[in-house]
Amino acid sequence: MPFQLHFGESDLLRCRFALSPLFETQEAVRTLSRPYRHGYHLPWLRRIREAAVTLDLEPLWLLMPDSGHNPDFICPPPIGPLATFEEEITAVRAVDPEVARADMALALGDRPGGPESATGRRLLADPARAVRDLADLLERAWQTLIEPYWPRLRALLEADIAYHSRRLADSGLEQLLGEVSPRLSWNGSTLTVTGTRGDHQRVLGGQGLVLMPSVFVWPEVVGGHEEPWQPGLIYPARGIGGLWGESGDRTPETLARLLGRVRADVLCALDEPAGTSALAHRLGLAPSSVSAHLSVLRGAGLLASRRYGHQVLYERTPLGIALTASD
Repeated sequence: MPFQLHFGESDLLRCRFALSPLFETQEAVRTLSRPYRHGYHLPWLRRIREAAVTLDLEPLWLLMPDSGHNPDFICPPPIGPLATFEEEITAVRAVDPEVARADMALALGDRPGGPESATGRRLLADPARAVRDLADLLERAWQTLIEPYWPRLRALLEADIAYHSRRLADSGLEQLLGEVSPRLSWNGSTLTVTGTRGDHQRVLGGQGLVLMPSVFVWPEVVGGHEEPWQPGLIYPARGIGGLWGESGDRTPETLARLLGRVRADVLCALDEPAGTSALAHRLGLAPSSVSAHLSVLRGAGLLASRRYGHQVLYERTPLGIALTASD
């Protein structure tokens, strides 16, 4: 089903990138009940299997119909480019219960039997309590499903934003959105998103658009949000195919002999730009050790660095790319 966003001139000036730990939490919950999403995430699913069964996710799943409306209040657009989960869940807890009730009613209406189910009736009967309970459940899901892996996920999302920010500067918004997903197409001042969960239109009206990469939304592109929230477009992040792989498995032996095993692992782990802490978490090394290796690799001309937000991201130079392709 198509979702159309109608741009005005001022909207083109108010498009921004953001990432959202809360949205990744919501989509991780959704992924658990969507087998067609499991392909890239099997290692993660194995790691969280035992912990996930301790979560009663039925209330959230009930509000996530396969098609139609999904509540925006449980995952509003991020309040800034580097919002923390704590900041985002605080915003959820502050949602007006009547706004939440209307949002839940739309979602339950798109789920056969949803409004009449015991859980559906309970959510609608006391929306203030529903907001509290759903926020508590999302917080437990964050702690169980996402927080242990957040440095790795955040590094991938930040790398995607850095890449697409460069593409925006090089080629403009129209071409950038065409590269983000084949489901996106322009016609005049209208962006059409095909294959979304809803069939509706939105005039941006000067609010602009929030562009968010997501690890778990693949293979979908999600268009939202409804009033009163700022419109957003969530697309699959680049590089998810290598997200859960072990870096040492990708290090050529010849490169390990040339640079040393650990330093070669650091270089090969940079399939996408990443920061020191994310690499340390991914490789199981001390940040100080990773920082020292990054400095040597940069000094040798194998890496370049640039600042993004609160951290420095490292990426391979053409020479570094050539070396990691050796066998």
